Amino acid sequence: MSRRRYLLAVSASVLFASAAPAQDSEIDEFTGFRKTGDWELVRANCIACHSAKLITQQSGTAAQWLAMIRWMQKKQNLWQFEPAVEEKIVTYLAENYPPSEDRRRAAIPPDLMPPNPYAPETTPAPE
Repeated sequence: MSRRRYLLAVSASVLFASAAPAQDSEIDEFTGFRKTGDWELVRANCIACHSAKLITQQSGTAAQWLAMIRWMQKKQNLWQFEPAVEEKIVTYLAENYPPSEDRRRAAIPPDLMPPNPYAPETTPAPE
């Protein structure tokens, strides 16, 4: 299925889902997203490229979510968003998946990391 067709299918499912009667659950059954604010906008734009689980397992501030979007745009060919759309996506993500101390450990300091077996070998100095 082409990317365009997939996006149209996702958009159509969002339209039909929004026309359905409200459910008692606060969690979208399909994505696991919290049904608050602009969750349908996030659903329509984010799961076109990866699973919703990848999003719900992450956490971050607005600046961290925006940095992830910029990385995806630079390295993964994510399309550019209209500024208002991007702001709504970042706001939703930061409000619903904020940083949490119990969700991720801090990065290991470089001096505690094991040697990189793939690093270029250094040639010993001649004697």
